[in-house]
Amino acid sequence: MYNILVTGGNGQLGSELKEIAHNYQNYNFLFTDVSDLDITAHYEVRDFIERNNINVIINCAAYTAVDKSESEPELSNAVNHLAVANFAQIAKYKNIKLIHISTDYVFDGTNYKPYTETDLPNPKSVYGQTKLDGELALQKINPADSIIIRTSWVYSKFGNNFVKTMLHFAESRDEISVVADQIGSPTNAEDLAQAILTILPKINNKSVEFFHYSNEGVCSWYDFAKAIFEIKGISIKVKPIESKQYPTLAERPFYAVLSKISIKKKFAIDIKHWRISLTRLE
Repeated sequence: MYNILVTGGNGQLGSELKEIAHNYQNYNFLFTDVSDLDITAHYEVRDFIERNNINVIINCAAYTAVDKSESEPELSNAVNHLAVANFAQIAKYKNIKLIHISTDYVFDGTNYKPYTETDLPNPKSVYGQTKLDGELALQKINPADSIIIRTSWVYSKFGNNFVKTMLHFAESRDEISVVADQIGSPTNAEDLAQAILTILPKINNKSVEFFHYSNEGVCSWYDFAKAIFEIKGISIKVKPIESKQYPTLAERPFYAVLSKISIKKKFAIDIKHWRISLTRLE
């Protein structure tokens, strides 16, 4: 029996894990969020893990307000870096499996081919830097049976995301402008949740390992928006623009496609194309 602590339980990925938890009878889940557990407090986390006999941690918690991170670097660092170090230390001491979720924002987006796990990170934002610092802390402490999964462009029926934003805009607009020069791969959070629980019992490594996960296929945010409206049968004009026409506080990677070769090869999982997964969204 796995006693699994899922942090960020009310976020997109945590909520999708809740949705499918009943399909895994040998997994006992404990979902927490910021109101239940301060993941930056080492002794509070350690006490929670010991009291509940936790033997797996899935860390979905993150400070994901990318632009706000530029003005709140300490909070971003506490959640995205220091809390990860907490989990790594406890996982090493207690021999606990640890799955940590990271991001494509650790890369600078100047690649010309999909990023592999061995490509050199070079974040261009506070958010990206704090997520990288979390990765580095986990690597340095190096608990066995720990993996880092980088993902990108996550959406679901829960929380705030690009899909929901587009559908909200469509309620009151006849035309919308969307950035067309940032390229990546959307990730359906339900697909990622399924993948995590599928690979969980197969994790067996002496050192921290990296894997990338998103849905298959490549698109721009403009392409993504067009597909959302097409699938939902919404008639709205979508105008492509350049990033410089939509300035943001935090710099976004222009190319954020992640190679999934490693995770597919090691764990023999099938990954759906992003358009197919998008059709399943309610």
